Amino acid sequence: MTDYPWGALGLNLALSAAAALFVLLVTFAVAVVRGGRHRTVDIAWGLGFGAVALTTFAASAGEGDTARRALIAVLTVVWGVRLAGHVTWRSWGKGEDPRYERMLAKAPGHPQLYALRMVYLLQAALVWLISLPLQFGAYLPGPLGWVVVLGVACWAIGLFFEGVGDWQMHRFKSDPANRGKIMDRGLWSLTRHPNYFGDFMVWWGLFLVAAGTWQVAAITVVSPLVMSFLLIFGSGKRLTEKTMSQRDGFDRYAARTSGFFPLPPRRDARPEDGPRP
Repeated sequence: MTDYPWGALGLNLALSAAAALFVLLVTFAVAVVRGGRHRTVDIAWGLGFGAVALTTFAASAGEGDTARRALIAVLTVVWGVRLAGHVTWRSWGKGEDPRYERMLAKAPGHPQLYALRMVYLLQAALVWLISLPLQFGAYLPGPLGWVVVLGVACWAIGLFFEGVGDWQMHRFKSDPANRGKIMDRGLWSLTRHPNYFGDFMVWWGLFLVAAGTWQVAAITVVSPLVMSFLLIFGSGKRLTEKTMSQRDGFDRYAARTSGFFPLPPRRDARPEDGPRP
């Protein structure tokens, strides 16, 4: 990578950090104006990645391979806008997210400043870190190879699981007869978290699209690894199941349904078998 445009990438890294920070700071201002309802930050997660992708596409003009640059930007923006739209629709008219209520109730010092540090600035940093493959990949010369095809396929599978899983959950919750029940149909019969598995596939797919050389792959693999950790062990699967476990029937559902990666449900599972990993 002796001919890699490190100077141009360095400027891109700075501009992308500024873009992510701008999105999250604007979101913080909106949340404060709305009376400190910080569930708005979930909308900014997808938009932050979209802002980084568009900033990178503009800043890398004249560098790298045009097809790869455009593909990275389009795939990221489509994913980010869909996610932001879904979160907006899901949370419209609702009060504060219980997660943020609990966190701010224990906040040392001023709750709003604590939220700024521990939610908004942290998320801005994570957006920048996780988007590193997108930024590095935009400056790679062509041509595109079979790994890009594999990456697009992973991205498409991920978007399918996310989008269809969210739609199936919405249909389930819209029926009053399902109040308090566990969703165990459709994609939710294959994995307890099709939306988080979808995110997992999207970001490994984007990594494959962007990482056109083994050097870039080695430098930026930390990004999909961080996203995977967050989805499986951080604020994704782990916290969601703390809430799900309080519902009747969760033990039976967990015993027969894969915890993350889609698998056929176990027909002979019993609650005492314990949840599948």
